[in-house]
Amino acid sequence: MFTGIITDIGEIQAVSHAQGDMRARIRTGYDARSIELGASIAADGVCLTVVALGDDWYEVDISGETLSKTNLGEWAAGRRVNLERALRVGDELGGHIVSGHVDGVAKVTGLEREGDSLRVTLEAPPELARFIAPKGSVALNGTSLTVNEVAGTRFGVNLIAHTRAVTNWGAVAPAARVNLEVDTLARYVARLQEAQPS
Repeated sequence: MFTGIITDIGEIQAVSHAQGDMRARIRTGYDARSIELGASIAADGVCLTVVALGDDWYEVDISGETLSKTNLGEWAAGRRVNLERALRVGDELGGHIVSGHVDGVAKVTGLEREGDSLRVTLEAPPELARFIAPKGSVALNGTSLTVNEVAGTRFGVNLIAHTRAVTNWGAVAPAARVNLEVDTLARYVARLQEAQPS
């Protein structure tokens, strides 16, 4: 489990493909001595397992299924990615509960400056839009954000200057595809409502 509070910006050093899967090497500011093989680290919101380690990098294997549901297929050397290590018992829960299981990809449809903040409008896949509500939470590229408004399949979030400085959101561009994980609570509430007798 994760919180959606990004603790490092990693950089993709290399990617390779084999039989529909992908391996990526990610340079990190985390102390490699504190990372164990098999550890879970979320990269742009996707929970990935560490399969190899170096002095300032680690490698992950990414399945074809994960590539089909996320934007990780766009990874190339030099790309910056949001990183968060798995939540430990006793850690502060500053964002919201994030599983690292991305539901789909949203597309940036608008960027507008509002003082020091940046308002971002996104379009969600129709099957996920019903789980997004004003003042609810979403994880976008692993970042826990509060939804400002919803209109059909479109929704907006505000990025303060601090968030843009400590995540890869500082380089967001129109039409960018971002990993979307809807709030687990919203999903369960919707499921309970479906199960209610009419």
